[in-house]
Amino acid sequence: MTGLGLCGVCKSYGGNAVLSGFTGAYGAGEAHCLMGPSGVGKTTLLRIMMGLELPDRGEVVGFGGLKKSAVFQEDRLLEGLSAAANVSAACRRPPGAGAVMESLAAVGIGPDSCSQPVRSMSGGQRRRVAIVRALEAEYDALFLDEPFKGLDEATKAMALRYVRARSAGRTVFLVTHDESECVAMGGTVTYLSPPPGAGGCGNVRRAGSGRPWGSKQC
Repeated sequence: MTGLGLCGVCKSYGGNAVLSGFTGAYGAGEAHCLMGPSGVGKTTLLRIMMGLELPDRGEVVGFGGLKKSAVFQEDRLLEGLSAAANVSAACRRPPGAGAVMESLAAVGIGPDSCSQPVRSMSGGQRRRVAIVRALEAEYDALFLDEPFKGLDEATKAMALRYVRARSAGRTVFLVTHDESECVAMGGTVTYLSPPPGAGGCGNVRRAGSGRPWGSKQC
């Protein structure tokens, strides 16, 4: 296997098989979307790619040396800091205040909200701060675990435009239940099935094509 990929990856928790022989090969500089029913192992797969979980068996290739940035299902913000300070805190070389404000404005967070502690923000605002923080950090690969969950359609469209623009030409992995997000990102979709159906590569196709696109191979 060359590039980024997983081959024959298995993961169980307490005897419950979550991933059973998952295989996938992924091109650098592209968007890759992971879909499937709840509990099928999408988040587990993302965490294995990020190095936060180890597989019980199988091979993980190409992810180890990458700089990674992520939006988790939880916002994981610094509660006492402002939105702008949360974004700057994740940056090795903090951008100027104007650049941070511009990025937050791109997802609909205005100057008045940027300076208040995130603990006083709404859930949707906090979600968008988490998105901006991940996108402004230095990374080779971006991992997004249901980043747009809870956003209304207009706000989600705004956040999607920002993410696609800021991650253009970068390696992105997006976990979602909404294929319209995959279409907006312009990526391929890997559909995970519960074990034992996930023992192979899964059904992989171009987002929005309505037909199989191919299989990920070792």
